[in-house]
Parts: sequence; C-alpha cells; structure tokens
Amino acid sequence: MARPDGRTPDQLRPVSITRQWSMHPEGSVLVEFGNTRVLCTASVTEGVPRWRKGSGLGWLTAEYAMLPRATTTRSDRESVKGKIGGRTHEISRLIGRSLRACIDLKALGENSIVLDCDVLQADGGTRTAAITGAYVALHDAVQWLATQRKLAGKPADALHRSVSAVSVGIIGGQPRLDLCYEEDVVADVDMNVVCTGAGDFVEVQGTGEQGVFARAELDALVDLAAAGCAELATLQQKAIAG
Repeated sequence: MARPDGRTPDQLRPVSITRQWSMHPEGSVLVEFGNTRVLCTASVTEGVPRWRKGSGLGWLTAEYAMLPRATTTRSDRESVKGKIGGRTHEISRLIGRSLRACIDLKALGENSIVLDCDVLQADGGTRTAAITGAYVALHDAVQWLATQRKLAGKPADALHRSVSAVSVGIIGGQPRLDLCYEEDVVADVDMNVVCTGAGDFVEVQGTGEQGVFARAELDALVDLAAAGCAELATLQQKAIAG
C-alpha cells in the first residue's frame, strides 16, 4: 500500500527547524514535520514555584495548545470553553516530562522555563513535532541564561542531552514512520516514541487502535522510531550549529 505522500515506510516527512522565529522569547522555534507546523517558545523567569524555593533547583514545565483553525474544521478555543481538555493536559505533561529528561535542574539554578507549544497547522504528529522543536528552543533559552550569568552550572551541564520524538504505526500490516493525519486515522497500531540523542528511550506510548499487536510488531515499531529519532537529533544539532 503506497503512502499518501509517496514516502518509503522508513522515511520521515521533510523536517524544518527555524530558530529565533519570534523576537520576544529567550528561545523560539518554528518546527515543521511536513504540513504539521508548531511554534515552540521557551520563556525564562527568575525564581521557582513556592514549593521549590530554597532548594537550589530550577523548574521546567510545558503547555500545549492548538489554534482554532489548525485543523480542517474550526475548534473552539479552550479558554472560551472555560476548561482545558484532557487531551491537551496529556500532551502538555508529555512535553514537560520529555524535556525534563534532558535538563539538570541543579545546574539550571533557581530559574524557571516554560515551554509553550502552539500548533499552527496540524497534519498528524503535533506532539512529536512539539517535543523536537521545544528541545531546540530550550537550548537557546539555556544559552541565554548563560550569557546573563544566571546558570548555577555550565550550559553543557544544564542541558546534558538532547531529546526528539516521532510517531510510528502499522497500516495494512506495514510499519510506517512519522504518520501524517491521513495515515494516523486509519492506523491499526499507533505509537509515539521519545528518544535521547544517544538513542535511549524517554517514553513510549502505543496502543492497538483497531486490535492487538504482536511482540515482533512492537519491536519493529520501536526500531523504526529509534532510527527516526536519530535522524531528528542530527537535524536538531544542525539547526543549533546554524
């Protein structure tokens, strides 16, 4: 079965990482996975939440949102609804967990960083694109702290590894990397994988959407995702190197 965009099963969509996309945040990145576009900003504030004061540790958290017309039909803003949806909470927590895996909060010092990931256009893989772009925005925010002499440690200690994420799935019995929306909605198995630049796993989220899957299929998907994350890590480093 051919993929909608003609890619091979193990091929990423075209990926673009544009740094300094917004003038105000300490770090900002527009990340594009094919037609999915997410704006990731990293905002630094001096100090930490009250429950962490005096600990010598910093804090990092994330928020995720989707513009009303990021999808084919308009969705109401959650702020207008008066509550944040469960899916939004889940993705925000995933992004926060993923990025905390790459930062040393002691070396960060008592500073806080908030990563805002706003989906401008959605075509599948918004959460994985958000994690991949947010890492680069976080890198720039840590470098900004270093130039302001506000880190408790060296920049390389504060941000001691990279993280990226990608989706994988099984469609018609075929494992595929980096699903677009057209593939995502018909996938028999859908999985999101977060890896470090060294190839270790931060998080694996997978479910049999249309049934169950075998251990061999799980292994194939994890291997496919790890290879995809390795490619993304290289692209992140190229973006950082300018």
